[in-house]
Amino acid sequence: MGVTMDGTKQQRRGNTRQRIQDVALDLFAEQGYEKTSLREIAEHLDVTKAALYYHFKTKEEIIVSLFEDLTKPIEDLIEWGRSQPHTLETKQDLVRRYSEALSGAEPLFRFMQENQATVRELRIGDAFKDRMRRLRDILIDPEAELVDQVRSVSAMFTLHAGMFVMQDLEGDSEKKREAVLEVALDLIAQAHAHAHPRD
Repeated sequence: MGVTMDGTKQQRRGNTRQRIQDVALDLFAEQGYEKTSLREIAEHLDVTKAALYYHFKTKEEIIVSLFEDLTKPIEDLIEWGRSQPHTLETKQDLVRRYSEALSGAEPLFRFMQENQATVRELRIGDAFKDRMRRLRDILIDPEAELVDQVRSVSAMFTLHAGMFVMQDLEGDSEKKREAVLEVALDLIAQAHAHAHPRD
């Protein structure tokens, strides 16, 4: 997996549109969304404002495009999950892949966490909640006990918590991601076992 991640980074660097997104996100994180201007983004990229304008007319367009690009793997994952049999394997695979997709979109989620007013205004939050609901519907068994439905949903939030809450804990980030994933998979397995005692 290390290879593809680096490959994607290389690719992102070579692409002006994506370079704009990456630099903008860094600046938003550093000094806040409100305080960052398009002019500053252009200066950091060492391009003219006109060149930036060719790709994006506003800061909002940058964030919305980032959201669409970085959450596309989640969208693809939901489509995949919906077409699979409702087995434990499918659910565990879904959780594994979701963990990877989150990891790739981490800077964006950090932005969303820290700029909730902006996210509400741009309606990104609504789109994200909709994706969460669709993901949840693949993971839970409608006939399961409520406590097991909560376990399934908690598996998703364990991965989210792993992104934010675990950051300042000691330890290698890849090991932390694996530990968080293990807990999420465990929750899914428990919920599934209770809902399908015959399997």
